[in-house]
Amino acid sequence: MSRPDFPKTILEFQARFGDEQACLGYLFECRWPDGYSCPRCKGESAWPVAARGLWECAACRYQVSLTAGTVLHKTHTALQLWFWAAYLMTTGTPGISARQLQRQLGLSRYETAWTMLHKLRRAMVNPERTLLTGEVEVDECEVGGPEVGRRGGRNLTARAAQIVVAVEVRGQGSGRVRMKVIPNASGDTLGTFVTDTVAPGAIVHTDGWMGYVPLRNKGYDHRPRSQRAAKRAGDPDPVLPRVHRAISNFKTWLRGTHRSVGNEHLQVYLDEFTFRYNRRSTPMAAFQSLLGLGAQQAPATYRQIVAHGPGSKSTT
Repeated sequence: MSRPDFPKTILEFQARFGDEQACLGYLFECRWPDGYSCPRCKGESAWPVAARGLWECAACRYQVSLTAGTVLHKTHTALQLWFWAAYLMTTGTPGISARQLQRQLGLSRYETAWTMLHKLRRAMVNPERTLLTGEVEVDECEVGGPEVGRRGGRNLTARAAQIVVAVEVRGQGSGRVRMKVIPNASGDTLGTFVTDTVAPGAIVHTDGWMGYVPLRNKGYDHRPRSQRAAKRAGDPDPVLPRVHRAISNFKTWLRGTHRSVGNEHLQVYLDEFTFRYNRRSTPMAAFQSLLGLGAQQAPATYRQIVAHGPGSKSTT
């Protein structure tokens, strides 16, 4: 049996998750789609411990929480609010900022909205995700820093940060994307990103930067193309159009929805963009992935999120 289905519209969502019990029921179905199975003894019978939000195995008395191992673990915020946060974050084309979430959900504290979104962002990376295949475009760029002609505090980040992006080629369109903050654009850094991201034997398209030269020795069909040489030769075809489109869309989204982001949190915004981009055709499935108890990694704690100190929060 597969996981429970998910609502397709906002009205269906509102009706489906009208109270805390409905949310708990959904979490139960996601954790045990084939019926309850005790994590310890594999017993198939259990009863709820209502006062504590737990399920207790009838055979060995082991108790398990429906939210254990998920972003909802040990939360003091209502499950309904978490479900709405995940819904608004995954189904809206521009996503949602912490200020907007605070307003939409009527939260009294900005910090609650900010923490909820950051916990959700850190649940978006599946450590078991597969490598990009076929043909892949790779390029690096800078994000943030002072912009010529722009006044005020509207830069994407206070200091320019380097990122590298890989996008699968799917005909004239794009497949999956991967994005990462990097310390520099050296051959070692770019080579590590490609080997961690792209399957061996794939065709890798890059520009003429020397940092990509070692890729041919790493088992890839490396096909560099100099932008300057293409312009001089009058070649009308754009160089790396898919990866440049992804970078442009990311910067537009970051500026439009979040205004500015601290460098220490930039990677999780890259992760959010990647998660949403790779599920752009199935936004409600993205909601299910985020809260569907398919936990592949330990949930982030507030202490981990603000590890860089109280001044590290972005302005979103």
